[in-house]
Amino acid sequence: MKHIQIFNDHFQNYKQYGIPKAQLIIADIPYNVGKNAYGSNPQWYIDGDNANGESEYANSTFFDTDLDFRIPEFLAFCTRMMGPEPKERGKAPCMIVFCAFDQQWTLIEEAKKHGLNNYINLVFRKNFSAQVLKANMRIVGNCEYAVLLYREKLPKFNNRGNMVFNCLDWPRDLGVERVHPTQKPISLLELFIDLFTDPGEVVIDPCCGSGSTILAARNLNRRAYGFEIKKNFFAEANRLLEQPSQPSMFAPPVEKKIHKQEALL
Repeated sequence: MKHIQIFNDHFQNYKQYGIPKAQLIIADIPYNVGKNAYGSNPQWYIDGDNANGESEYANSTFFDTDLDFRIPEFLAFCTRMMGPEPKERGKAPCMIVFCAFDQQWTLIEEAKKHGLNNYINLVFRKNFSAQVLKANMRIVGNCEYAVLLYREKLPKFNNRGNMVFNCLDWPRDLGVERVHPTQKPISLLELFIDLFTDPGEVVIDPCCGSGSTILAARNLNRRAYGFEIKKNFFAEANRLLEQPSQPSMFAPPVEKKIHKQEALL
């Protein structure tokens, strides 16, 4: 089987693909915001101006699957596909779930039913906000949220002596093509993949959307598998995968080979 692959299928149909178990699972699940997906966003109006009337995005959801996402089934899949708890310390697998603020406790409590008894909450601080239409009315949101879930042993942690905080700045993928409304920065995903896996290990994204997780894993020489049920996003993700791999700031430096003649100089 390929080391990098996205399947145009629901993650519940994973058995037929025979993918290996993961050291790290990353998922950006539907936030279930319903028809207010573009609320407070200029895209609600034509050309971002309310004088032009409402756009096609007004009173719409990001995806038609938003209201049918089942967290228990999602976590059941994830716990089956996470690697086993090792005897050694410092090698355990984990998962990271990007979610809405009010989904955090649902995930934490439901995860315990599936043996994921421990968590670390993650907060990402942006230097911008999509809630432009509310800027002169109230405090606007500029944070994203995620939950790191694991069983009992602390996950593998390649911090290289650096302290890693649970509140991180949200990088902007300047120059990266956006093909998905909730696309996550590749550099942020590379940070987590580098932190919790080693080269050659497996990363799985059950809701891979634009394929950013898979791209980030490929950049770092990991094996990666994703599931995406929407044909248009599946096609876009595969198109991006066909482009050359981009160098990552987390990739190990390439050692310069010195010829014997040079060494003698």
